[in-house]
Amino acid sequence: MWSFEKCPICGGELEDKQVERILKGGSNTAILKVKAEVCLHCGERLYRPETVAHFEEVIEKLSTEDVGDFEPVGRTYQVA
Repeated sequence: MWSFEKCPICGGELEDKQVERILKGGSNTAILKVKAEVCLHCGERLYRPETVAHFEEVIEKLSTEDVGDFEPVGRTYQVA
């Protein structure tokens, strides 16, 4: 059960949705698909505490380049 009935930012209605979250750690980036409560008015996303803890674990792995269990997708380039 989520702890909010309405959006804490604007008071709008919340809906359970699958969303993408981009995380960065060091020079590495990961894309995760997770569940979140999303405000239908302002777009604010509310994540469960265990999801936030997972974000922190992924960021730590990205920072230390412990990415052996991550699936590589594409490449990123910096253009001067």
